[in-house]
Amino acid sequence: MTDISVDWASPAIADRVKKRHRADLWLKGGGMAALGFALLMLFILVASLVSTGADAFRQTHVTLDFDVSESRVSPDDIFKGNFRAIVNDAIEARFPEVTSRSDRRTLTGILSNGAQGAVRDAVFADPSLIGRSVTLTVPVSDPYDQLMKGLIKRDTPEANRRLKDNQIAWFDQLQAAGLVSKPINWALLSNADSRFPEIAGLKGALWGSFYALLVCFLISFPVGIAAAIYLEEFAPKNRLTDIIEININNLAAVPSVVFGLLALAVFIGWFGMPRSAPLVGGITLSLMTLPTIIIATRASLKGVPPSIREAALGVGASKHQVVLTHVLPLAMPGILTGTIIGLAQALGETAPLLLIGMNAFITSAPESLFQPATALPTQIFIWADSPERGFVSRTSAAILVLLTFLIAMNTLAVILRRRLERRW
Repeated sequence: MTDISVDWASPAIADRVKKRHRADLWLKGGGMAALGFALLMLFILVASLVSTGADAFRQTHVTLDFDVSESRVSPDDIFKGNFRAIVNDAIEARFPEVTSRSDRRTLTGILSNGAQGAVRDAVFADPSLIGRSVTLTVPVSDPYDQLMKGLIKRDTPEANRRLKDNQIAWFDQLQAAGLVSKPINWALLSNADSRFPEIAGLKGALWGSFYALLVCFLISFPVGIAAAIYLEEFAPKNRLTDIIEININNLAAVPSVVFGLLALAVFIGWFGMPRSAPLVGGITLSLMTLPTIIIATRASLKGVPPSIREAALGVGASKHQVVLTHVLPLAMPGILTGTIIGLAQALGETAPLLLIGMNAFITSAPESLFQPATALPTQIFIWADSPERGFVSRTSAAILVLLTFLIAMNTLAVILRRRLERRW
């Protein structure tokens, strides 16, 4: 009989045990180091976005008295009023000592072009202001906003600054008089895009993304579920269905720019759909989302125990009744999770929307699916490509807004999964 006894106290066995323990420690340490590196990179990314984009959530304003005289604005046609002159008169009245034409032109540059729109909107909302003086808080132009936020350094030599010494002195006088404030910049969400960073906002991009995702959902959700139900419950298992399944899995990994080229050639080139419209963007995004929804739906259908199907068939239910009234409701939590994750992925896509023209300069929010619009990712692209210094912080702020929506959608998917999931 063979002796299989082992001397566990021998030096060789002890050395091997130590090596295994060291290998375990190295593996655990490598995993922890990789996780720590990933968290560090994530922290650096978020910290850099917050530090850069925080300035965009506050905007410098100045409070002035605007004389809305009837010589400047006619009650019969308010929008043809000379609001530029009203705004210029208001800032010049604060500095009567500035008399030269060039200095007065420079002085009026303190106020943003959006100040004219603010006065016009106030008069349009209350025509009784015509002939009176009204006190309004209006935004300053981008250089003075950067000065207030410390992005333009006062100790920089005058030749290297965007603002000269006299311009800074004028702004300091306004600040000393208590006329300068820095409230929360709600215009970042309520204004559409603009050439001037101090009044540029995300309203158009938010509505464009909403319309595009609405179209994407209305197409990809029913089509994806129907395709998954057929492939999983009704389709015969043959070579054709195998090819279809392989292609669906491959489509989920196709670069998004390919879908953009497809949309440009087919939807815009052949079908003549409107360029830059959320309708085309939504259809393009639905093509990208369909594989994700189909795969998630099939996995959810497979997760329903066969006993559910057998019990329903046993009491006389037909095949489609089993699927629609028993299997599909039980698989719906997983389907909803996959759908939300697919839509969140579509929300962050940029390349296909660029190819169909949803990066045009649009100064108003779209009112329908057929009007030109931008989306959040393309708006970020536009601002990042702008040479104006003020768009740097707005680019980071827009990224933070986009990340907020993505995190909210993924959180919703997790909550729905936990609330509605059935464990077997």
